[in-house]
Amino acid sequence: MAKPRCLLFDCDGTLVDSEPLLAAELASSLSDAGLPFSPSDYMGEFRGARFVNIVTELQRRHGEVDPQRLKDSEAEMRRKLADRLATELQPLEGVREALDALAAYPRAVVSNGPETKIRTGLAATGLSDYFGDKLFSGYTANCWKPDPCLYLHAASIMGFRPSECVAIDDSIVGVKAALSAGMTVIHLNRFADAESTPEGAIAISSMYQLPTIIANLVREPEMCHELLPVIHSALTAR
Repeated sequence: MAKPRCLLFDCDGTLVDSEPLLAAELASSLSDAGLPFSPSDYMGEFRGARFVNIVTELQRRHGEVDPQRLKDSEAEMRRKLADRLATELQPLEGVREALDALAAYPRAVVSNGPETKIRTGLAATGLSDYFGDKLFSGYTANCWKPDPCLYLHAASIMGFRPSECVAIDDSIVGVKAALSAGMTVIHLNRFADAESTPEGAIAISSMYQLPTIIANLVREPEMCHELLPVIHSALTAR
């Protein structure tokens, strides 16, 4: 495992507590468009998924809906969501403390959401200065989690190898994307009673834990390096 040199954060559900707001607006919008959907459907099955993928699956289950009706419904949903994000959104507990403690690391946001949504969320929660313009949206890169391409794109632009990056993501689609990209992955699993952390990822339940986990990741390669002379001496003494 390479020593961590860059931190890549998901946004919704990792940095900001936007998912309850998103789930409510999605449920209202999709149900009005003729696709039965509840907030619990999003939180339980579709968390982190693209809007188009949710719609595709719902139409498979319930039948097709007029494309223009869906387009208008999505536009209205995003408008209402932007208003709520700007006025109601809060950062997750421990986020500011973790970002302050890890200030020495280059970092970026890597999200399936549109860049305007990312910027709105960070501005509303006072997190914009932590990331500046280091924002990577699936809509800008034209690739989305669970495909590893978005995380690979972010690592490349940030100037690091995937193995040097630590991805922090709360959604299973995001965790799988980062694992496929060859990164060290920390799964912020706030729903451990209903969700299992994929094999190969490190589970935490709170962002307060993140600095300790990163510190341990830094120490492990150093400890291995310190043990190499000991191992070499033992082998040559045989």
